[in-house]
Order: sequence, then C-alpha cells, then structure tokens
Amino acid sequence: MKLTITARNMVVTPAITKRIEKKTETMGRYLWPETEMQIKLEKEKNRRVAEITVPMGKNVILRSEASADDNLFLAIDKALAKMERQIRKHRTKLGKNLREEIPDVPEYIEEDQAEETERKLVKRKTFPVRPMSVEDAIIEMDLLGHNFFAFVNIDTERTNVLYLRKDGDLGLLEPEA
Repeated sequence: MKLTITARNMVVTPAITKRIEKKTETMGRYLWPETEMQIKLEKEKNRRVAEITVPMGKNVILRSEASADDNLFLAIDKALAKMERQIRKHRTKLGKNLREEIPDVPEYIEEDQAEETERKLVKRKTFPVRPMSVEDAIIEMDLLGHNFFAFVNIDTERTNVLYLRKDGDLGLLEPEA
C-alpha cells in the first residue's frame, strides 16, 4: 500500500508519519500493494482535520473524515478507524465473489463481524419533483429545514441533489451524462 500524506497550514513531522504508517499496517492485508491511500491533514483555528481517501477499484472510492479539537493524533486515529471499518465492510461484501473468480485477491481476516450490522430500509417516502433552478432549490431546502434536497434542474433537465456540507456551505450532486 502506498501512502501519500499532505498537510495544509501545518508541517508533517516524522512522528505524524510514523504514527500513520503504524496504524495503516493492519489495513495492508485488505488491500493490494499498489493501492494508494491519500491522507490530507489540515489545521484550522482550534480544530485538526484528517481526511482519508482510498480508491478501491473501478467506480469505488472510500472516504473518511474526522476532526478533533487541538489534537491531530486523535483526528488521525478516528479517521483511520472509520476507514478500516469501511474497507473491511467493502471486502466482506465483495470478498467471497472475488475470491471465487480471481485466485490472487488478497486474503482478509473476518474480525468483529458481530459489531457491523447490515442497515435496513425502515422508511420510504415519495414526493413530487418539479423542475426548478438551483437558487429555488436552495430556498426550498431552507424552508423545509432539511440538510439535502432532490430536484430536477431546470437548466439540465436532470435530477440533482443539493446538500448542506459540514462546513456550512452547500454542495450539488449532478449525474454525469
């Protein structure tokens, strides 16, 4: 596994690098050696943020993010723990089929399977969708008090999702053609 560590508003010390390398060693058994793990560290006012991205193959990208108040190591540990759960879950779902089809897939150890429960759909809701501009969708989302809003974009005539990001700004999901 290849590690890429970048930092914003801070310096990556050897202690930080060593901690990340030590914590990611166990994840190596779930991943191919050429898999690249990108770790972005950021220092904000009184907050430290660690963001991890791992491309797992065609159309699958795993991402985790964690933050802590003035403690970078805690943020790194939280983000790596989230990423390990995601990788293990992804490998558990796909592992059986892949191992049957491709003999050289790295083996993984099924640990703590009891702690990870499958999510189930408990509610289904329908709603009318009408074409509107992004600005109208922002207003509609604010009026509803939701943190996301699905609508048909009047400009592209495609379904878009407007969402509220953790930093307070807005994001827009647009499907590719």
